[in-house]
Amino acid sequence: MWVVPEAAIAGLITPEAAFAAVEATFAAMARGEAYNFPVVREALGEGRQYGFKSGLDRAGGTLGVKAGGYFPGNAAKGMINHQSTVFLFDPDTGLPTAMVGGGLLTALRTAAASAISIDRLARRDAKVLGMVGAGHQAAFQLRAAARVRQFEKVIGWNYHPEMLGKLAEVVTELGLPFEAVPLERMIEADVIVTITSSPAASLMNDHVRAGTHLACMGTDTKGKQEVEAVLLARSRVFTDEVAQSVSIGEAQHAVAAGLIGEGDITPIGAVIAGLAEGRRSAEEITLFDGTGVGLQDLAVASAVVKLAVARGVAVSVTI
Repeated sequence: MWVVPEAAIAGLITPEAAFAAVEATFAAMARGEAYNFPVVREALGEGRQYGFKSGLDRAGGTLGVKAGGYFPGNAAKGMINHQSTVFLFDPDTGLPTAMVGGGLLTALRTAAASAISIDRLARRDAKVLGMVGAGHQAAFQLRAAARVRQFEKVIGWNYHPEMLGKLAEVVTELGLPFEAVPLERMIEADVIVTITSSPAASLMNDHVRAGTHLACMGTDTKGKQEVEAVLLARSRVFTDEVAQSVSIGEAQHAVAAGLIGEGDITPIGAVIAGLAEGRRSAEEITLFDGTGVGLQDLAVASAVVKLAVARGVAVSVTI
């Protein structure tokens, strides 16, 4: 079995490679060649969450599970709040083949999914990027979005405004102007990425104009909510996996309120595979409900293992 430690991953996988791996597995899901197993998630108290995401990608030859969760006290200990590890297995024999650090992989695969949705659904002339949230993941989201559209400005909001300084630094690195704004000014944005862990909606229907694309990436647990439910009824909704979208994703609230149904949600993989339409007009609002599926983690982890073995940085362990 190969072991790829967290510290080695930054020098192995690029955001572009993560984008390609996630896009391929989304398409495989749409073609029926890959599927996720039911998510197991438990609340441990004091805001801590722990769970398992797993699946099988026959097209990619990948079987495995990501174990981990959210531990909000970690920041005070000098660690990131999201902690996880990916385990890969031979789909023919069940033998373990790799253990891979999941911290950076999670950030890269989440940003890749958001960027894929922007690439496939946002207007080509999008110029203003709106960021709702400024935590650890926000910088990855920002950089990934900037790779697929030529933005001219970034505006940002965060519940704790003092955290926006770090986001502004990333925007400056990208050579763009940045402005901290109230949520009402998100109506100026052509693309809005929400990446918060909020239990109640922050972005409201009145904050979004016609033609906007939204990538809602923070809701991955029952009870979380980033945007007003009526906004989903006003949009064409896309997702990584419909079953997760309606149960633990942003769509859970709109479905519960009877505003949309499961049949109103399109897998982004179907757009990638040419099985469904993407954006249909410049005035249409598109919304991607990024719940985060296990196959994303497995796809990026598999790519990392191949690179690590080729470059001699993977550790071989006999079990």
